[in-house]
Amino acid sequence: MTGADVAGVVVVGGGQAGFSVASTLRACGYDAPVTVLAAEPHPPYQRPPLSKKAHTGPVRVELVPESFYRDRDIDLRLGDGAVALDPAARTALTRSGTRVRYDHLVLATGARNRPLSVPGSHLPGVHALRSLDDALTIGRALTTARDVVVVGGGFIGLELARVALAGGARVTVLELAGRLLGRAVSAELEPILRQRHERAGVRILTGTAVRSLEGQGRIERVVTEHGALPADLVVYGIGAVPRDELARQAGLAVRDGVLVDERLRSVTDPHVSAVGDCARHPHPRADGPVRLESVQNAVDQGTLVARRIAGSAAPYENLPWFWSDQGDVKLQIAGLRRSQDEVRVVPGDTAERLAAYAFRDGRLVAVETLNWPAEHLAARRTLQRGTPVSTADLAGTTLNALLRAGRTPEVRR
Repeated sequence: MTGADVAGVVVVGGGQAGFSVASTLRACGYDAPVTVLAAEPHPPYQRPPLSKKAHTGPVRVELVPESFYRDRDIDLRLGDGAVALDPAARTALTRSGTRVRYDHLVLATGARNRPLSVPGSHLPGVHALRSLDDALTIGRALTTARDVVVVGGGFIGLELARVALAGGARVTVLELAGRLLGRAVSAELEPILRQRHERAGVRILTGTAVRSLEGQGRIERVVTEHGALPADLVVYGIGAVPRDELARQAGLAVRDGVLVDERLRSVTDPHVSAVGDCARHPHPRADGPVRLESVQNAVDQGTLVARRIAGSAAPYENLPWFWSDQGDVKLQIAGLRRSQDEVRVVPGDTAERLAAYAFRDGRLVAVETLNWPAEHLAARRTLQRGTPVSTADLAGTTLNALLRAGRTPEVRR
């Protein structure tokens, strides 16, 4: 596919999903123009390390050297994100005022932090974590912070809490819900996870709302419904909102994310796709359209859309999996659990390892593990293959043991 009249693919978003689209297109032999409109000034980078370690030392997070884009003729435009779309003319307007034509548009705009809407949230010393610049700012603050309050008991909040604790700060986590990681982790596993953080020295207050943030010139205390806490640094992570404004303004269907079909095409316009945190899509493991916020989902969806544009027609059915490093706790999840699923917690071969198996109608659908990578990998292999595993199959044993014994078939790697 060549020629000056060929507009090619325009990717809106320079994160992991956008990178996956652009790099896979070239790997598949797609030879028309590929343009990436990135809102940030940094080349595409890994986001998971931002809440784990990138802000505590000189850790490189770039996905590839900048020469990668030049060598593959990928037009990477940093700091020049899209500000408007015209689906009828198939153009994207960038921040610099340039109009870029496309044959295919891929929205990989990600998500933004849900704001902490309380008095005092503007005070210096109050931060959200989403970008590399956010991580660097928080990292500088952690070098002197002594009383750190983390608002939100999700993945990012717990990861940051343990980083702050390791730096010598007193750390309190405030969570509005009655338990930590309410959407991500089963009620059966959560008390064990909480106990491990408290044992390490993190103070955790669930069922606690933040009323205001106060201080003279910068943050000094967090006022909750149960009293005030001293704080010289507040970091909040209370959920994410998909960046679907461009799609909405362009008349594309959105509902807490850009609505796409099983091949990740917009249900409104077949020349537009959406991938990663901003896409709401059907999935055979979910009751209805879902929006998944994970690196695995971003990379796999970007790969699928690129292959589709290059000629493949496969639907998106990849197994969702997640991980979170929280100090000495490594939490890994495979599959999609529903609140009504039966969960059984099984200890591992050491005191620090355990697994929570979720069953639906007697069949394994998801596995949560703590400090047990081998069991997590066994779960991914088993669930991706679709091998039926019942509660009886796992009585007195583990998935990894079943695989080693040949009692459940391996997945092709």
